[in-house]
This record gives sequence, structure tokens and C-alpha cells, in this order.
Amino acid sequence: MSTAAAPVRSLRSGTVLADLIPSTRARDVALVVGGAALTGLAAQLSVPVPGSPVPVSGQTFAALLVGTALGARRGFLSLGLYAVAGMAGMPWFAEASSGWSMPSFGYILGMLLAATVVGALARRGADRSVLKTAGAMALGSAIIYAVGVPYLALATGMTFGQAVAAGLVPFLIGDALKAALAMGVLPAAWKLVGRKG
Repeated sequence: MSTAAAPVRSLRSGTVLADLIPSTRARDVALVVGGAALTGLAAQLSVPVPGSPVPVSGQTFAALLVGTALGARRGFLSLGLYAVAGMAGMPWFAEASSGWSMPSFGYILGMLLAATVVGALARRGADRSVLKTAGAMALGSAIIYAVGVPYLALATGMTFGQAVAAGLVPFLIGDALKAALAMGVLPAAWKLVGRKG
């Protein structure tokens, strides 16, 4: 009986959704590449924002979802691959763009850091309940803005206040909707596999 309880205990602490797939090196490579591709595909769901060089896109949601589902290390590698391939010319940043000189590149760097942080939080069970998932998504979004907004200001010559008005305020409602979606998807995935913590 104690041996049956041990796997459940290990899933409650230190396990992310990707760990439920049998472990192989090929699995980790596929997850990292798949996470980068998912982020690139989600980035193409973009809508220009009048008065802002930063579009609303699905890439922030994908980056946070990738980090949470894959964990800190694979999330970092996945978003690192996404960033490096995009800098090298792969047109999978928002609006099929690439490179590092665009004003919105700071958000991509923020996503790399945010995916790592939410992945670490997921290892501590932050994706198992609605409230914990909300907290992780809010923190991840804050990290993205903490890097992206100052980068936007430096890249465009905007004041910090102008960068906040153009690169943060128009996105708050969309981020709340993305967080709400994650709050439903991630705990439901754990419940589906019968491992809700």
C-alpha cells in the first residue's frame, strides 16, 4: 500500500504535465521543438494595436503554457529555440516577423524568462488549481512586461510612460482572458489524468 502512495506523492510535488509521457531523450527533444513550434504558430494569431508597435498575439499565452506544461528547463530550452530561430530569420514571431531589432523583441526575451519561472512554479504544483494557475499566469505576464516594456522604450525612444501606454495597457484585458483560459485548461488536464493535487 505504501508503494502505491509513493507515485502519487511524486506527482504532487516536482512533476509537470510533460513528465507523464514516458521519459526518453527523444521525448525531451520533441517537447522542446514542439513547444517552440506551438509558440511560433500562436504568434501568427496576431492583431495590430493602433498606436503601438506591439500586436496582440497568441504567443504570450503559448509561451506561458509551454513553460507550465514542460517545466523550467524544457520551457527555457523551447523558448530559447523559438528566440534563436526567430533571430536567425525564421518568420515565426508575431505577424510573421523575425530578427532582433524590432521594438517588440524585449517581450520575446521576457517570455523566455517567464516560461522558466512558471515552469519552476508548475513543479511546485502551481498548475493544479484555478487560483494557483491564476497566480502563476499573472506572475508570468508581469515578467514579460517587466522586460518588454523597458526594451520597447529603449528601442523606440519612448518615455517609460509612453511605453507603458503603448506596450502594456492595451494588452491587459487580453492577458486576463488568456489567464482565464489557462485557469481552465491546466487544472482540467491534471484532473483528466487523475492526478489533481
